[in-house]
Parts: sequence; structure tokens; C-alpha cells
Amino acid sequence: MAGRGKLIAVIGDEDTCTGFLLGGVGELNKNRKPNFLVVEKDTSITEIEETFKSFLARDDIGIILINQFIAEMIRHAIDAHMLSIPAVLEIPSKEHPYDASKDSILRRAKGMFSAEDFR
Repeated sequence: MAGRGKLIAVIGDEDTCTGFLLGGVGELNKNRKPNFLVVEKDTSITEIEETFKSFLARDDIGIILINQFIAEMIRHAIDAHMLSIPAVLEIPSKEHPYDASKDSILRRAKGMFSAEDFR
């Protein structure tokens, strides 16, 4: 990976993945594994969690974008990830608005700062 950037991976509903793929995010690695997973109603939680863990293990991925409602399904795996790279960012979907109180990164950030830090 020397001299190359890192990829963005996406775990999301069809609309989210389609949007990012149209934006040029889609890639296949040398093992022909994609950097995205389209989650449909029949996608198992096990498959979502395995894909998430496989993205964490790949050295060519720098950011994992995941719809927040999907992140809720594998919250334990997301909360267990403590490294800064790949960064895991929870994003809204068309049918599910973003709820900041559920975002694990924001919850961690709130613990780092006090109200006096912003005076």
C-alpha cells in the first residue's frame, strides 16, 4: 500500500451503497472481495458482522461507512473497535434519520471533554 491511498468501505442499504458506488467508491481487492455490502431484509446479522470484521482486518481500508440502523444490529462489534484506522462512521439512510445519541464515536468524544473546555 506504499504510495497508495486507502479505500472507503460501505455497509448500507441499497440506496446508500448505490449512491457511493455511483460516486466511484466501489473496488475489488486482489482477492476479488468488494469494499461494500448491500444489506437487504434477508441479510443475516452474522453476515453483516463478518463483513464488518473483514473490513477491519483489511489494510487497504481507511474508513468504514455504515448506516446507523445497521450499526445498531452489530453495536457490540462496533463498540469493541478501538483503533483510529479504519475509522467507523455512522451515517443516516433515507428511511432512518441520524440519532446522535446512538453514535459510538460521539459518545466517546463526549467523555473526553467537559463543559469548561468550551468556555
